Amino acid sequence: MKHSDDRILTTHVGSLPRPDDLVELLHLKDQGRTYDRAAFDQCVTKSVDAIVARQVATGIDLVSDGEMSKISYATYLKDRLNGFNGTATENRAAADLIEYMTFARRLVKQGGTERSLSGPACDGPLSVRDAAPLQKDLANFAAAVQAHRPTEGFLTASSPGVVSVFLQNQYYPDDDAYLEALAAILKDEYEAIVASGAVLQLDCPDLAMGRHIVHRKKTVAEFRKVAARHIEVLNAATANIPPESMRIHLCWGNYEGPHHHDIPISDILDLVYGARPHAIAMEAANPRHEHEWEVFDEHPLPDGKVVIPGVIDSTSNFIEHPKLVAQRICRYADKVGRERVIAGSDCGFATFAERPAVDPDIAWAKLAALVAGAAIASEKLW
Repeated sequence: MKHSDDRILTTHVGSLPRPDDLVELLHLKDQGRTYDRAAFDQCVTKSVDAIVARQVATGIDLVSDGEMSKISYATYLKDRLNGFNGTATENRAAADLIEYMTFARRLVKQGGTERSLSGPACDGPLSVRDAAPLQKDLANFAAAVQAHRPTEGFLTASSPGVVSVFLQNQYYPDDDAYLEALAAILKDEYEAIVASGAVLQLDCPDLAMGRHIVHRKKTVAEFRKVAARHIEVLNAATANIPPESMRIHLCWGNYEGPHHHDIPISDILDLVYGARPHAIAMEAANPRHEHEWEVFDEHPLPDGKVVIPGVIDSTSNFIEHPKLVAQRICRYADKVGRERVIAGSDCGFATFAERPAVDPDIAWAKLAALVAGAAIASEKLW
């Protein structure tokens, strides 16, 4: 991963708004309906090039492909692997939303959570069905990076743990066996991403959001055992990849809501430090987690790690003032050191390709505010 000793670098979490024509094709593909495969491939290639160019023009240093080819960061695997022909039956509603059902129904009606409550499930042995989509992703991104020359590029991939949250297990004898099977499959994807020259971002909402969705009846101590096992499996799957080529993303659920059942980061950060990736991306802008910069007093950032705090929110259509962004950056710099902070977003701006919470034009304005705030912070810190 790139570092800077003279300014704050900028990035985000991965997903960005897709163009309307691509969203339509992704929807047809996701629903198993007939679509023009050649037109889809052409649209994805064009969209990746455009999204990388726009990130560079906006001033983002560490850019992604925007997850253009994926309907969702977690459920894209159902189209690439065999074994996901079942239908989810377990109720995995978020604990915070259960307590506010009027709001929850409104959120579902707006399209904010339905994919986490229903969808495919694993009903057979996992194996690779089609390796071509991954290779196309790698080729499209490499070409766009070559054309537009960002400071660095990263690509996202689901962790075994988050797949187990969104794609329920109905086949393997227990959760541990399911995790092991997922890790064995995903290992090749992780290594291919790094071999292509991109930094690998491992999306791990299971380490935070998993508590109030799947494991909401567990104690903190019981959940920590689950999280520790998820990290152990993740470390095994990435054993051949240098830590400096990876970043990990924590998330409590990229949806507007009460979030009053979110597990505090202080309860899990020591475990996250044990994950192999070099950089830790975490929510730090929304009202439930903005205060958690203080956690580094209790859990000092280990040598060899950097932090990517979210300094713009990904569920609100407020455009942050650059001075506020700078203040948020400086809080983290004061705790861990200016060279160990990269400014990011809380989560993606299109976690699901359809109906993103933040208007696409506003999302880009927020990213511009991120860049402007990083410049203000850099001037102060250096």
